[in-house]
Amino acid sequence: MSPRQTSVPRPLRRSEYQITFGTSNAQKGWTDVLATQRNAVVAAWERLTVDPLADDTTCHGMKGDLEFITRAGKTHRRRQYELSSGARIWFYVDERSVVLTDVHTHHPNSTK
Repeated sequence: MSPRQTSVPRPLRRSEYQITFGTSNAQKGWTDVLATQRNAVVAAWERLTVDPLADDTTCHGMKGDLEFITRAGKTHRRRQYELSSGARIWFYVDERSVVLTDVHTHHPNSTK
């Protein structure tokens, strides 16, 4: 009998960040956006594991009421990674973890 085939998770370099789901909505959104924009999500993964705090036109901090998020009594600066067609990945960085809080398949109304 052959062993059951399972995916092997991508190993991280010691300098890379781990990506985790902070909410079940983020996990569902990730699955949905992965189904429609696989290559863009792979590029986002690569960027977020290497340098999630660098600002450019694709990845940057949020503003206004969305700038900060509080989790477990700690306040974090919320950031977003922009995908095509208005899709967004919202996250914060906690030590060496990138915590996904929301993944939107289209432009979220709260930032229009």
